[in-house]
Amino acid sequence: MRGNGFVLILSIAFFILIDWYVFTGVKALTDLLSPNARKWIHISYWTVTAWSISVLLATFAGYFHAWPMWFRTLSMCVIMVLLLCKIIFILFLIVDDLKRLVQFVFGKFTSTGSVDTADIAKGISRSDFLLKAGLFVSAIPFVGMTYGVLVGAHDYTVRRKRVVLKNLPKAWNGLKIVQLSDIHAGSFYNKAAVERGIALVMKQKPDIIFFTGDLVNNIAAEMDEYIDVFGKLSAPLGIYSTLGNHDYGDYVAWETPEAKRENLNQLIGVHKKMGWDILMNEHRILKREGSEIAILGIENWGAKGNFPKYGKMHKAYPGTEHVPVKLLLSHDPSHWDAEILEKYKDIDIMFAGHTHGMQFGIEKGPIKWSPVQWMYKQWAGLYEKQGQYLYVNRGFGFLGFPGRVGMAPEVTVMELISGQ
Repeated sequence: MRGNGFVLILSIAFFILIDWYVFTGVKALTDLLSPNARKWIHISYWTVTAWSISVLLATFAGYFHAWPMWFRTLSMCVIMVLLLCKIIFILFLIVDDLKRLVQFVFGKFTSTGSVDTADIAKGISRSDFLLKAGLFVSAIPFVGMTYGVLVGAHDYTVRRKRVVLKNLPKAWNGLKIVQLSDIHAGSFYNKAAVERGIALVMKQKPDIIFFTGDLVNNIAAEMDEYIDVFGKLSAPLGIYSTLGNHDYGDYVAWETPEAKRENLNQLIGVHKKMGWDILMNEHRILKREGSEIAILGIENWGAKGNFPKYGKMHKAYPGTEHVPVKLLLSHDPSHWDAEILEKYKDIDIMFAGHTHGMQFGIEKGPIKWSPVQWMYKQWAGLYEKQGQYLYVNRGFGFLGFPGRVGMAPEVTVMELISGQ
């Protein structure tokens, strides 16, 4: 406990030090304003600082988790965004202070007579240009992330793909699959916007719907307010789902192992209550005009980081050997390279999610970039190797940062075309 207290003191000291240094720049920028305007800007600045420190103290004291999820998410978002903006502004302040230091030293050694060094220092004012440039540049992430929260978080985007499969029976030609992934219900704060997203899904008139994991952040109860929303999803051939790494409650300190297992059972029950056929290392075979396709679904299996390997292809696969086309639901895209391409060369398409495209990136024309690509080779969109395909959905919801910048929440519509 003593160690935690030391960390808390250091954290508060860090925040105060940053805010004091940034305030020296804010104070200089407001020098030409009226006394009343300057007063209110200064009060507002330190009020926000006091609020940030209060949230930090509440988190340390354990009160933070008693607050509503939307408030916790937005609070941490505001604090982190403001911290990022302040750090950027500090870079300009450092450049300005280095410039002032050079001027001070130069003035001291070139002055004639007995000139007080304090007078030299007073005569060196901060650079108006650098302060304004710092304010402008530091405002960019604030504006971008604010847009990402207010607009980007619920800017549901339909991404369409057509995939030709040489073994797809003609009876299945034109099959329209809608894929959703990474709902993360515990992060939602705008139910009406989520309902618009579900309406957009149904507008696509899917033949079948796939959901590839992470229905919640941690606990099944996160879905209580959204069962009615996602329960509106329907498709003639059904809705098939599987689990992601967040669905197991691995990131929660449970009182007992039994409580954790009960939470998972409740979450599986939520899938079933909504009419979703959850695939736990198993498969389903669908028939149309005498022709078959197989849908396989496994539990989370990740090859990167410390993500769990609960998935068991050796249980899901048997019984599908004779089926000409196999579609796999597996949450983590690293599973494709690590196991599917090596051992299961007749899996035609694997549907995944997990990465969220890091909820931040650039996808304009030939440019496709996100920091998440430093960890995952396949992180968003359609990939192909030796006739096998992987589609990585960018996610429907969000986690951590309650928004998206340049990486819109996705509704995938994939049409399968027979190559026969």
